[in-house]
Formats: sequence, structure tokens, C-alpha cells
Amino acid sequence: MTTKLVRPSDQATSNQVPVPGALVPHLDQCALLLDIDGTLLDLAPTPREVWVPPELEQTLTNLLVRTSGALALVSGRSINDIDLIFAPMRLPAVGGHGAEMRLSGEGEAIATHAPPLDSELKSRLAAIARISPGILLEDKGYSLALHYRLAPHTEKAIYEAVAAIRAENPEAPLEVLPGKSVCEIKHSGFTKATGVLELMTRAPFKGRRPIFIGDDVTDETVFAIMPELRGLAFSVGRYSELTSGHFDEPRDVRNWLARLLEPAN
Repeated sequence: MTTKLVRPSDQATSNQVPVPGALVPHLDQCALLLDIDGTLLDLAPTPREVWVPPELEQTLTNLLVRTSGALALVSGRSINDIDLIFAPMRLPAVGGHGAEMRLSGEGEAIATHAPPLDSELKSRLAAIARISPGILLEDKGYSLALHYRLAPHTEKAIYEAVAAIRAENPEAPLEVLPGKSVCEIKHSGFTKATGVLELMTRAPFKGRRPIFIGDDVTDETVFAIMPELRGLAFSVGRYSELTSGHFDEPRDVRNWLARLLEPAN
């Protein structure tokens, strides 16, 4: 299925038109902000099994040049994890759901004043993985993720265990992020949106029009701030009222990004 642009006035009649390449006529005036899992890359059974197609590496390299460096990956993954996945590429990034940021591939990651999880609470939350050997525990530094794609029957038990720990610690500023076969817990007070807002105050992103593409619930905070930044947002795999349109799957996103590099007719 082709990529779709859904306009509010079209929703009642379900008329949809393809996203035109002219939507981004001047890459030198835009900032491309891209989620990774489920957006650029196809989801995999475990976080370590995601794969970067060679053609995507070339596309991102060329877009980085065309935008004068204003392309960033925006992810719940840590920047160190992002680098491992895209190696040997190093790209600008907002990692850890806004906890850290890197303005260029050559630069160093910097914290965005996001507080880490309390160590005792982190230990208690990590113990939830013992519910089943199919639950994969991922310590992202600023957050903890419990992946249950290999044990979908444990979803209810995981969320009940997290809820019980929160009830026992009502003063703890915890935020639970439901995702695609993952339950992630982090300190409240920072999000992908706060990370993007800070990124957009720094060169080479400052003054540009952001184009954000994401697929998950955690991307909704970024969708919501695009209007105040004069930006556009697109969802992947689902329709969101906060976006200008949607892509069916990551392959469609990769193809669309490649088409942005084609000469204008």
C-alpha cells in the first residue's frame, strides 16, 4: 500500500491522497527527526535482532549532507545502543526518551538534566523479569524495559506487578510507557518531546522546519509539539489525529526518505 497523507477535511469521506515529494521541497530548510524501531527499522523478536538495510545507511548519509547535518534519530534507546545498531555510522540523536542528546556524529552525547531511576526501585522493577524466561530485561540507564514479545501471555502480569510497585511507592515520580510488546518505566519529567524541544534550539537544527516520523505511543508527545515548531508529523502503522498522515510500515518510510533525494521534476 502507498504512503498516505490524511487531511482533517478528508476524514469524513475517507479520501486519502499519496504523500507528495513536494511536501518537503527544500531539505536545506528542514530538520528530519526519525524514530528507529517500528519506524525506520522493522520490529524484531528481540531488541538486539533489528537490522539496518544497507540502502538505508546510504539514504541517511545522503540526507545528512542535504540537510547540512539537521537529521537526528529520536529513540527510547540509549545513544550508545543506537551507535551499536547503526555502526559504523554515528548520527545526531535524542536518546533515552529525551534523557540524552548528541548534536553531531562527531560530538559526544550530553545529558539533558534527566534524573535516572532510583537504584532500589530499578532493582525491584528488574525482578519482574523473573515472571517468565521469555521476558527480556533491558536496562537503558535512564529507564528499564521489560520486553515480552517472546512471552505475550505475561503482559497482564507485568503491568500488574509494575502497578503494585508504584502503589507501594506513591511518592516515586515514575512514568510507565506501554509499547509494542514492551513495558518501559522511567523517571517522569522528561520525554521525547522535551528532548526534541531542546534539540531544536541548537545548531544546525535551530530555525528549521522539523519533520518527525514515529510509530509508538511514546512518539505522541512529539506529534503534539510539531504545530508550535511549524513542523509536520507522520505516524507509522496506525493513524493518529496528531499527524499529517501515516505510513503503513517501515519499508514505506525508507522508500519515502530515498525519494526525497530524487531530483525534482
